[in-house]
Amino acid sequence: MARADYEEIFQAVDPNERKLVDGLISDCVWLEEQLGKLRKIDHIQINPRNRNQMRITPAARLYKQYATTYANNIRVLLNVLRKVETEEQNELLRKLEEFSLE
Repeated sequence: MARADYEEIFQAVDPNERKLVDGLISDCVWLEEQLGKLRKIDHIQINPRNRNQMRITPAARLYKQYATTYANNIRVLLNVLRKVETEEQNELLRKLEEFSLE
């Protein structure tokens, strides 16, 4: 996903909170690019002398590390979005209650 996609998703977020998550968004964009590159690299090496012996490549370790970091960053960003949705829903419910009381 491009940076512009993230910015579109987070346009409803308070500008002060958006400044706080801006670094996470940048990290997510970078991590997505790196994960795409790492997907193209072999993750297992097979011993040419003994085909039963295999080992994980450094690319596989890095992929796992980046994927974990990416998932954690996305989880934080989703929590920020949920907070906005909850606030908007609460405000909508208050307005509906006021309307129904009149």
